[in-house]
Amino acid sequence: MRSRIGIIGGGIAGMSAAHFLAERIGGENIVLVEAEEQLTHHTTGRSAAILIENYGALPVRGLTRAGLSFLRNPPPDLVDAPITTPRGSLFVATPGEDEEIERIIAEAAENGVEQHELTPDEALKLCPMLRPDVHSRALYEPAASDIDVAGLHQAYLRGFRRAGGTIVTSNRIEDITRTGQGWELGSTSETIVVDTVINAAGAWGDVVAQRAGIAPIGLTPMRRTAFMVNSPFQDSADWPIVSNAEHTWYAKPDGPQFLCSPADETPSEPCDAKPEELDVAIAIDRINEATTLGIRSVSSQWAGLRSFAPDRALVIGHDPSNEKFFWLVGQGGIGIQTSPGAGKLVAGLVADGEPGAAFDGLDLDLAGLLPDRLRS
Repeated sequence: MRSRIGIIGGGIAGMSAAHFLAERIGGENIVLVEAEEQLTHHTTGRSAAILIENYGALPVRGLTRAGLSFLRNPPPDLVDAPITTPRGSLFVATPGEDEEIERIIAEAAENGVEQHELTPDEALKLCPMLRPDVHSRALYEPAASDIDVAGLHQAYLRGFRRAGGTIVTSNRIEDITRTGQGWELGSTSETIVVDTVINAAGAWGDVVAQRAGIAPIGLTPMRRTAFMVNSPFQDSADWPIVSNAEHTWYAKPDGPQFLCSPADETPSEPCDAKPEELDVAIAIDRINEATTLGIRSVSSQWAGLRSFAPDRALVIGHDPSNEKFFWLVGQGGIGIQTSPGAGKLVAGLVADGEPGAAFDGLDLDLAGLLPDRLRS
């Protein structure tokens, strides 16, 4: 098989790049290769799925803003239901977390994000499970929304397939060989020849690079644990997601349940991550101390890997040692909400060598995203 562009990885990053690139150069020029039978087997399918504009390393904020229109008003022919629904985000703080609260306030002001400081009583009205004697300050971001991750991924998939793109699953790339005209991707079932490789392999990003003879950028996959508990409250489904200011726990309403996490970041080798009982127990203790949720047991639990570059910003761009190798990694827990912006940036850089009109007026910190910043 031969194609102009080969995308390695069928999660939210690879699929968004495939969709927006197909709009620019035609899907018939692109092949997406996924190692697993299911495109969203790993991190994409295990996300807490929330859009919070005032979140993530500062260089990625422009990506979030560039993708807001797609998230809030997606092309109607690509979706069956809204991608986002209102949720609201509430940060609460103990007296010892003032520094973190001030940091969040400053970042919101710098990025023009609407946010309101609330009294403990006002926070309690929004989220009645909070313990008022524990928290001294609270911040509320009203525009935060739930993201239908499956619906978003499906939108990219529909767009790519309608544009004539090719998807190959159950096909792990074992060898990547540079040729005179591009790359040979040697997989478990066939050899795929492409001009340019887009590395959207998530936790395996450095592994893919090394197979291509490209120096790694220092990605660190980190395990994040999550679990579901039944809600003892009748009206909790519409409450905001709540987290402490230091981000050592969060709880998000999910129908008659809560999705909870200790917000752990445990370094890991690339793998199919599994939850640790200790991490679940730590989260239960923290959440019960801060709320009246009264968790005694969990109904399900899982873990995923969130991969970070050394400076915790995404890595998007051609490798300085080889312009035919393109990085799209380091999503680090913000990959869902940044995916429309990231996909648009990939399309612009690959097709035209520049970000494109989607970033006009957004003060995009391109230098803070390019892989050049991580090369000495």
